[in-house]
Amino acid sequence: MYDIHFWIGKDTSQDEAGAAAIKTVELDAALGGRAVQHRELQGHESDKFLSYFKPCIVPLEGGVASGFKTPEEEVFETRLYICKGKRVVKLKQIPFARSSLNHDDVFILDTENKIYQFNGANSNIQERAKALEIIQFLKEKYHGGVCNVAIVDDGKLDTESDSGEFWVLFGGFAPLGKKASSEDDVIPESTPAKLYSITEGEVKPIEGELSKSMLENSKCYLLDCGAEIFVWIGRATQVEERKVATQSAEDFVASHNRPRATRITRLIQGYETSSFKSNFDSWPAASATPGGDDGRGKVAALLKQQKVAVKGLTKTAPVQEEVPLLEGGGKMEVWCIDDSAKTPLPKEDIGKFCSGDCYIVLYTYHSGERKEDYFLCCWIGKDSNEEDQKIAAELANTVFNSHKGRPVQGRVYEGKEPPQFVALFQPMVVLKGGISAGYRKSIEEKGLTDETYTADSVALFQISGNSMHNIKAQQVDAVATSLNSTECFLLQSGSSAIFTWYGTQSTHEQQHLAPKVAEFLKPGVTRKHCKEGTETSAFWSALGGKQDYTSTEKESNEIVEEVYNFDQDDLLTEDILILDTRAEVFVWVGQCVDAKEKQQAFEFGQKYIDRAVSLEGMSPKITLYKVTEGNEPCFFTTFFSWDSHRAIVPGNSFQKKVALLFGASHAEDRSDGQGPRQRAEALAALTSAFNPSPEGKTSAPKPVCTGQGSQRAAAVAALSQVLTAEMKKSPDGSPRKSASSTPAVTSPTYEAKSEADPSGAHDSHETAEGETGETNGDNSEPITQSFTYSYDQLKSKSENPVTGIDFKRRETYLSDEEFETVFGMPKEAFYKLPKWKQDLQKKEVDLF
Repeated sequence: MYDIHFWIGKDTSQDEAGAAAIKTVELDAALGGRAVQHRELQGHESDKFLSYFKPCIVPLEGGVASGFKTPEEEVFETRLYICKGKRVVKLKQIPFARSSLNHDDVFILDTENKIYQFNGANSNIQERAKALEIIQFLKEKYHGGVCNVAIVDDGKLDTESDSGEFWVLFGGFAPLGKKASSEDDVIPESTPAKLYSITEGEVKPIEGELSKSMLENSKCYLLDCGAEIFVWIGRATQVEERKVATQSAEDFVASHNRPRATRITRLIQGYETSSFKSNFDSWPAASATPGGDDGRGKVAALLKQQKVAVKGLTKTAPVQEEVPLLEGGGKMEVWCIDDSAKTPLPKEDIGKFCSGDCYIVLYTYHSGERKEDYFLCCWIGKDSNEEDQKIAAELANTVFNSHKGRPVQGRVYEGKEPPQFVALFQPMVVLKGGISAGYRKSIEEKGLTDETYTADSVALFQISGNSMHNIKAQQVDAVATSLNSTECFLLQSGSSAIFTWYGTQSTHEQQHLAPKVAEFLKPGVTRKHCKEGTETSAFWSALGGKQDYTSTEKESNEIVEEVYNFDQDDLLTEDILILDTRAEVFVWVGQCVDAKEKQQAFEFGQKYIDRAVSLEGMSPKITLYKVTEGNEPCFFTTFFSWDSHRAIVPGNSFQKKVALLFGASHAEDRSDGQGPRQRAEALAALTSAFNPSPEGKTSAPKPVCTGQGSQRAAAVAALSQVLTAEMKKSPDGSPRKSASSTPAVTSPTYEAKSEADPSGAHDSHETAEGETGETNGDNSEPITQSFTYSYDQLKSKSENPVTGIDFKRRETYLSDEEFETVFGMPKEAFYKLPKWKQDLQKKEVDLF
């Protein structure tokens, strides 16, 4: 299956755009008619298309005929860009003018010697973080990797900082106007889907409820969903018919005055995406084809309503692919749910699971440099009752909370166990029946026979799998028809002996596990070995007589899965994300997610699964995990190019990105609403009142003076009002001091000049190569106390702890000699490290 994208520039001609669409149809035909075709318009590209070009696309002016208009090598052209998007970025060059800025977006000003990022007061934290990636890209591409970087926050003014330099480039500071609307901001609305037939270029509506049976393989159809237009092409249609259908869709969009952002997607019969199929009332799940689409259609829409971002993953994996497993040697605890409580299993029974019961499994292990990691699962037997399942979930949450939310938490169904789970139990055996009161009550109410396994009964066990991470034993009906040549079996014929039976096509791993299972079930029991075809009469007698059984190899259960263009950077700390590997589903929960949403992680995952079951034929009992940020297990990180150091950087998305890209030790989120903006506008009005802008530069809008007598009086009054309001917010009723409150560009003499900018204190501003200038309060410089204590007294878990110190800076009370002994470096070197690295080292030596 293929995806073909054809991109149309904003200045291209209608003829060239039409030719691109026709050539796409021809390319699809050359590929065997298996492509989904996407029309991409400049400025309105799909996220999937943009994800191919990390970190962004930078469209150039001009075209092939005229040659691309690029600056001369010796002349650097200053450019202003607006950045939108928190995972993929839509970067657009805009006029270099103060009027282009606003409070709602993130901007990048690329000058010859410095790149500035301007964060609008109302801009999104995650968009700020992505803009930093663009800056890094511009720095490498246009500045040879050598260029200063500065971050300027809307509403925070300082003439002696990068903020002052930034506003000088715009001819001086002035209040920013409201964001101007444009055609690019128009988002097409989704409407109820309506189906049209396309016959010889004529588009005719089709009435009635949408169902798959309406689509004939010899025709072409148009499905109008408002924001997106689908063209469905039957397999039996000719290339010329497909070209006509393609042009008809273009004409349909134009004739209905649809926005330029309207997306057109062309699908071939048999390769429909989930977003297309979800519009039909009846589309058999069995018709799901390998491939699918990256957005998973309605599934994504459902979850986005609850602020959950969905990232899909599918991957064609060979059967023998190495699967990352949890580190061995850990501590295993298992509880069976019985009578509204969890009963611990004896050590000798850990690994035995009854189909009628539910279990809680907690595995504690060590991974890398971390002290302890936890793997917590509910195992749900196929014959267990709903009450036990509910109790298991509740008690598992109690265990999760008792470990401070650190465990990876999963829900595992019998028969769908993931490799990480199976590998913990060698062997793992699933028995018939159950031991809980809930199971016994259930079969009594249903009038069923209790088939619970006992050590003296006749029992047959099937051993299946081909490696340590998927091989297990399952009790099956004790009859000859249960045998299979591709596997090994154990036959317990009572209390005296166990037969081990090897099918002719069984694997070495299965044969190796069989004796272990026998010893696990009945330690010290006599084992009688027989290969397929050498069975004794005692063997057949125990099974009730010899009968025919399957002797041919079973069909492969290999799953063909689709790969999406995502990476570790897409795990944003403010989000909940779903990773679908087709073998299991992970719900990843960021640290900055709302507490209520964190509690709904399993609900989000289940809603995703429910939709994927109906649209893609996913198993309803697929394993579902909850993974919290900072506690990702190896079998989750394997789907990413994972950097463990990136995973532990503290802060929100923007703060993390500053620390990772530019080595800043502190990056405050300064999106604190209207206060900074109102203060900035009041200061700007005052600047304008005392120092009118010179000719040739953009003038600041003059404030309207009603009842004040003059422009200056109005400006001073506005500033006074803002500062008075902020003084009231201070704990002690007095304003905080900053280096300067004078607006950039000019230094007028007026009484308000001495008033402090309440937001300016302790700000850190990026300097050359991303370094920051900070106060000692941020540990950017070595601090020497006038008195010292021993390391044993300063440790967090000290038996003789010191009192009366700043516990956030324990290390500063060490002598120089002991500091170097504990940290392996002098204080000067330590305080040159980024803040997050300092904190990490302090944690390692128990001084955090």
